[in-house]
Amino acid sequence: MTFGEQVDQATAHRILDRSLERGVDFIDTAEMYAVPARAETCGATETIIGNWFAGTPGLRQKVVLATKVAGPSRGMPWIRGDQSGLTKAEIVQACEGSLRRLQTDVIDLYQIHWPARNVPAFGAVYFDPTKDKDCASIHVQLEAMSELVKAGKVRAIGLSNETPYGVHEFVRLAEQHGLPRVATVQNPYCLINRAYENGLDETCHRTEVSLLAYSPLGFGLLTGKYDDTGLVGDHGRMALFESMRKQRWGRPESLATAKRYNTLAREHGLTPSQLALAFCYRNWRVASTIIGVTSVAQLDECLDAWDVQLSPELLGAIDKIRWEARDPAQ
Repeated sequence: MTFGEQVDQATAHRILDRSLERGVDFIDTAEMYAVPARAETCGATETIIGNWFAGTPGLRQKVVLATKVAGPSRGMPWIRGDQSGLTKAEIVQACEGSLRRLQTDVIDLYQIHWPARNVPAFGAVYFDPTKDKDCASIHVQLEAMSELVKAGKVRAIGLSNETPYGVHEFVRLAEQHGLPRVATVQNPYCLINRAYENGLDETCHRTEVSLLAYSPLGFGLLTGKYDDTGLVGDHGRMALFESMRKQRWGRPESLATAKRYNTLAREHGLTPSQLALAFCYRNWRVASTIIGVTSVAQLDECLDAWDVQLSPELLGAIDKIRWEARDPAQ
C-alpha cells in the first residue's frame, strides 16, 4: 500500500525484486491503494505491480497475487460513489479494473476489503444496528465471486476486516448453495491488536479459513521509531499523514502500549520489530504475515526476523502486558 505514495515505482520494483530473491511468493494489494487514500493515487499500487510483471516475461507465474475490491465508500467517493452497496455488477467491474492495472489474466486471491453490511470495524468497537442500510447480501456477493471464478478471472476468494458472524455466513451460504468457499480472512493481528483472538480465531479454525495477518508492526508503532519522538516528524507514515494519526493506531493508548512491548523486546536482546514479527510468524493462528515496507533495508529487516524464536517466558510476558492493556488499537 506504500507503492505510489511513499514509494516511487523504481524503488517499488527494487523491493519486489529483492522479495523474490529472499523467497517471498505472495503479494497483496487492493484497488484503493496507495494509502493514505486519495483520488489521485487510487489504483497506483496495482499499476506499479502490473508494470513490474510486464517488465519481465514469466514473472507473474512466480507469485501468488492477491488484491481486494473496496466495500461501500468510507470517504472515498472516487471509487464507486457514496451509494455503493457492493452489488454483483460492482464486484465484477472492480475485478476487471484490477486485472487491467495488474496486467494479468487472473487474480489468485480476490478479497472483499471490508464488509458491505454495517459492522464495527477500523477502530469501532460496538455494533450499532441503527446504522444498518441497504447493501448486497452475502449470497449476492458470493454469486458475483462465483461468476469471476467460472470465468477464470479469479482462482480463490477471501475476506478482510471481517467478523466471526461474517466469516461463518460466507462459509455457510457457500456450502448451502454450491458457491466458492472463502479461503482466507485478512484482518489486523499484532501485539497491540489481538482482537482476532476474541472469537474469530475459533471460527476460522473450525471453518478452515486461514488468517492473513496485516499490520504486524502496528503501522510502525512496534518498530520503536516513535518511542522517543511520538507521532511527529518525517520518519514514518504515522508522522507524515494526519489522517493516519486519527485512526486506531494513532490513539495515545496504542503508542503507550507499543512502548511497553518495545521495551520488553530490548530487555530480551531483541529489536522491537523482531519481537512483533516473530509473534506473528510463529503463531499457530497465522497462515501468512503481510508486511509493508518503504525500502529494501526495511524488507530485509522484516524477513530476517523469520529466524527469531520466542521463549515461553517471553510469550508469557507478552500475555501479561496484553492482559493489562488489552487491545488498544482494536
